[in-house]
Amino acid sequence: MILLKRILLVIVIFALAAGEVFSQGGQDRAGTSAAPELRIPVGGQYLAMNGAAVAIASGLEAIYWNPAGVYHTNTDASALFSYRSYIADMSMSFAAVSGNFGEFGTLGISFRDLSIGDINVTTMDQPDGTGEIISPTYFVLGLTYSKLLSDRVSIGANINLINESWANVSATGFSVDAGVQYRDLFVSGLAIGVVVKNLGGAMQYDGSGLIVQATDPNSERGQTFYKVTAASFELPSEIALGVSYTRALNEENYLSISGAFVNNNYAFDDYKVGLEYSYKNIAFLRGGYLFSPQATDERMNIWEDFTLGVGLNLKEFSTLDISVDYAYIPVQFFDANNTFSIRVNF
Repeated sequence: MILLKRILLVIVIFALAAGEVFSQGGQDRAGTSAAPELRIPVGGQYLAMNGAAVAIASGLEAIYWNPAGVYHTNTDASALFSYRSYIADMSMSFAAVSGNFGEFGTLGISFRDLSIGDINVTTMDQPDGTGEIISPTYFVLGLTYSKLLSDRVSIGANINLINESWANVSATGFSVDAGVQYRDLFVSGLAIGVVVKNLGGAMQYDGSGLIVQATDPNSERGQTFYKVTAASFELPSEIALGVSYTRALNEENYLSISGAFVNNNYAFDDYKVGLEYSYKNIAFLRGGYLFSPQATDERMNIWEDFTLGVGLNLKEFSTLDISVDYAYIPVQFFDANNTFSIRVNF
């Protein structure tokens, strides 16, 4: 009973912390947040389920979906690398490692890098380019802690360092994610999860690139150098509530169905459903469906309403415990996204 009260208290705290999220303008503020790279999903396993597995996400991919699940690895250490081809020739790489320290819990370190590519510098005087090329860098460095409170309840949190840099300007910020998972709730296989993500202060660009030459009409100094003060922008905070049910069809076949509601203060409210079929815990088929009731023909969601994916656990065929996952994410107006990930357990 004491444990249950603590769990409820944590969930209430999460809900209160996210209260401002539910009161914001959502899609009306799209494209105006700081660090939009925080919202780019990584990993092939749960992305193939459209991110619906908030309640059962486990292992290193749970760092993004719900850090409470990072503890659920059943191994001493894990490593994961993921690559996603994103829109407009951009890409997202993700790498993470974790170690299980018994009763203390699980610690993980992760790194996300959004590659934008080279950009030709243009000016009003040289609209065809100056010959200079810039390469923006956007990365997120995270530290994760996850712990099992009981045989059914786990908690987890991420502390993220965010850095964006391009053309002699940069911005740095910090964000926090926190989540809870309660497995085997009432009946075996039923799980619920709550996660609040990207809580933190506003970010603001600074650097020598903001120094310009101008003339102050109220001054007699003539043309001189001034430094532009950039506006600050809030992080794209969100809260997700999820429920999942896993059932053994027989000794070899398992089926999981997951659902989630996601609210973001810079995007549509999303309702997600995901399925995963497992054969002998070796081969996996996955699919997901996304429903955004606020989307219209004028205010559309560029993501199509379905995702697909497969997975293969090579443990039975190798001396190493290796898993490979793939997710297909169709997009309107752009080429489809393809995500590959490989995980090694030790």
